[in-house]
Amino acid sequence: MTPDLESLRLLVLVGELGSIGRAATKLGIAQPSASKRLASLERKLGLALVDRTRRGSALTPDGRVVTDWARRVLDELNVLVAGAEALRSRRAAELRVAASLTVAEHLAPGWIGELRRARTDLYVGLVVTNSSLVCDLVRSGEVDLGFVESPTVPAELSARRVSTDRLAVVVPPNHAWARRRKALTAADLAATPLVVRERGSGTRETLERALRKAKVGDLIPVAELGSTTAVRSAVVDGAGPAVLSVLAVDADLSEGRLIEVTVDGLDLRRQLRAVWPGGRRLLGSAAELLAVALRASGFDRDG
Repeated sequence: MTPDLESLRLLVLVGELGSIGRAATKLGIAQPSASKRLASLERKLGLALVDRTRRGSALTPDGRVVTDWARRVLDELNVLVAGAEALRSRRAAELRVAASLTVAEHLAPGWIGELRRARTDLYVGLVVTNSSLVCDLVRSGEVDLGFVESPTVPAELSARRVSTDRLAVVVPPNHAWARRRKALTAADLAATPLVVRERGSGTRETLERALRKAKVGDLIPVAELGSTTAVRSAVVDGAGPAVLSVLAVDADLSEGRLIEVTVDGLDLRRQLRAVWPGGRRLLGSAAELLAVALRASGFDRDG
């Protein structure tokens, strides 16, 4: 039969202290209980481990060998316990976050930086992908908290607005639309081939939803690219107009590399949201990061 760990600890202490009584005191048990436990250990192993005399207790030759083995078992157990504690500490000091591209590039770094200034031990892993995949990662438990820019959130996820954004129709300065004095109509935009993000992108979903709401038909992609940076570069190079977050093109608009074109009859405003598994309360560093995002955007008093 396998010896129990407390009996092994008792045996090691008897060898170190030379007394069953002192070993029992060290473990916080009565001496008769310690004697019974040692006798039970000897029966399990079929060996005499301790010589009991009036002058005290000493390990037998077999007892010394078994005690050496027992000490190694207990040392390995300590390694296991310490390792598990280290894993718990590491897990507590890690925050897994996923964010859509606009949030990841323009907002999340500031939020994470503020949290890290308060929590210098915190390691944050950030996955950057489109809004649809962010929701998938949250749903599967692969991340603790997500940030999306899509106009809809799956019903099984909880959501909280953390910022607002607006999409803008942008063209290079030499494009015909840059010289228009009259605003485009939603129908004009729907009839024009556009450089767009891939399906699942929150930016694309917001644009498609706005076009459907305006009842002017579906968008016509001239190119479908996997990142905001790629779309922006394609527009600058003359591939066609695009609809992008003003957060992503603010510098280009200020410095004249891109021109914003006004569109009548199309609502391109959107909310940026934090998402997490429905029915769960955010705890720990995930809750702290959400609080930072809400404060930064002035939504910390939102319901």
